[in-house]
Amino acid sequence: MITIETFVRILDLGGTFVFAISGAVAAVNRRLDIFGILVLSFVAGNVGGVTRDVLIGAVPPAALTDGRYLLVSVLAGLITFFSYAGVDRLRTPVLLFDAVGLSFFAVAGAQKAIEFGLSPVMSALLGMLTGIGGGMTRDVLLAEIPQVLRSDLYAIAALAGASLVVTGHLLGISYGISASAGGVLCFGLRYMAIWHGWHLPVAHLSARQRADTNPSENQDER
Repeated sequence: MITIETFVRILDLGGTFVFAISGAVAAVNRRLDIFGILVLSFVAGNVGGVTRDVLIGAVPPAALTDGRYLLVSVLAGLITFFSYAGVDRLRTPVLLFDAVGLSFFAVAGAQKAIEFGLSPVMSALLGMLTGIGGGMTRDVLLAEIPQVLRSDLYAIAALAGASLVVTGHLLGISYGISASAGGVLCFGLRYMAIWHGWHLPVAHLSARQRADTNPSENQDER
């Protein structure tokens, strides 16, 4: 029977792979060379997990001591580099792989936080942080506004999935069931948000737009 620790490691490696794919696809779309693609693969696939491990005191982080994380990241980058046409046939490939990676990491991050004795609220928040960390760093390196700050229910989906894992733990539900339910909930929310354009409320006019719309008000204020 698979132990919880093994199951978390499988989810971690799975999340690393799919997030690395999303990083590699984004790098190809920005016309980076093969080294840049591999760098983005590793960053997108591992920064979330490294951040989680550092915060909970699991140091040195697993991604820096277990060669499988590097191997999985490099493999994802090479697959994307040599078979980009096949990967790109998927509809919105970056967002799709991002949603899968988000689900894996949110669930694994919450469970690992629970194992290290964090409170339920902090475990759920750390699960969310694990899910969004790699994607945020990827976007920053590509000089883009991170998706978590502009995308449809990105962080909310991760938080919902992580919270379901924590709730299952509090209710004594087996980790396999709660992890599966949390992953499905996270992916479902993110995918439906992409498909239907669900999002949190946003300001209708930015400060710059207001200035462009009402230049006379700015003159009056001066």
